[in-house]
Amino acid sequence: MLTTLITSKTRIKLLLKFFLNANTSGYLKNLESEFEDSSNGIRIELNKFENAGLLVSENKGNKKIYRANIFHPLYKDIHNIIMKYAGIDKVIDDIVKRLGNVNLVYLLGAFARGLESKVIDIVIIGDIDREYLLLLIDKVEVVIEKKIRFIIYTQVDFDENREDILNQDHFLLWNVQHQLKSSK
Repeated sequence: MLTTLITSKTRIKLLLKFFLNANTSGYLKNLESEFEDSSNGIRIELNKFENAGLLVSENKGNKKIYRANIFHPLYKDIHNIIMKYAGIDKVIDDIVKRLGNVNLVYLLGAFARGLESKVIDIVIIGDIDREYLLLLIDKVEVVIEKKIRFIIYTQVDFDENREDILNQDHFLLWNVQHQLKSSK
């Protein structure tokens, strides 16, 4: 769907990188190796996004670091479109809200870093019906055309092992106390 609206693969990669997780940042050389694309093509798209106010940048040493402008009026709309494109909205709506006693859900791996992937890695904290989870995941995977890998922890186990569990890039998708998606 998104590839029909946006024909530039580099532009789509940048949207995923910066608008899936607001904490994500990157610089030209890093993006070049990450996307396996030419630095010139990436630079052109970065400049377009920055000129439109969708990205902000800061210089750190000899690197220009880019990140999403979360204060841009279209940030939330773009973020929601990217969540839908990635299938994350279906994970939240169809799985988390129907499982029972879910306290937290974290997105890990490639998507948490703002990269496209065929696999969505999530950590679920709470007391849930595992059989029902497997049934829901089977249905959602067909719709989003992605594999969902998950790990379930009780709140006690998660609290005791939080640093080991979240030792990589992560993004808070669901918080039962606020019932909203937010970043760490």
